[in-house]
Amino acid sequence: MADHLEASVTLPSDPASVSAARAYVVGTLAEWGLPADTEVSDSIRLIISELATNAVQHTFGQSPTFTVDIALDRDEHLRIGVTDSHPRLPRRLPAAVQQDNGRGLVIIRWLTAECGGRLRIRPTREGGKTISIELPWTGPARDGGGTAGAVISPRL
Repeated sequence: MADHLEASVTLPSDPASVSAARAYVVGTLAEWGLPADTEVSDSIRLIISELATNAVQHTFGQSPTFTVDIALDRDEHLRIGVTDSHPRLPRRLPAAVQQDNGRGLVIIRWLTAECGGRLRIRPTREGGKTISIELPWTGPARDGGGTAGAVISPRL
């Protein structure tokens, strides 16, 4: 396998782009060897849904697009990030406000931790932000051929 694989897509900040982002990530990971019908794939699907939804809903029209980046380094680390051009960093809402919304980052943080990963939020040079997750990729090493057995193993 190559030491590094990466993929990226830029989508309009529109609610329809959430499902497009989800399909792109799941499809790319399937090409890299993560079957779409696994528990980890389901967790990643939910994480990317939350990240893309946040990029659409919480930028208040000030970010016309968002970008999804995926990288796999040496069959060890999977990184998925969503970047938008809105400068406001996410913040935790008070418990009373969280009744109908505001739980996206809590869900992402929990799912990421369940898979042995971490969540990062950082500003971009252009004035926006990237919210990314990094997960361990502990499957069979790839030799450039088929990759049907690769999985991300949750650490409990």
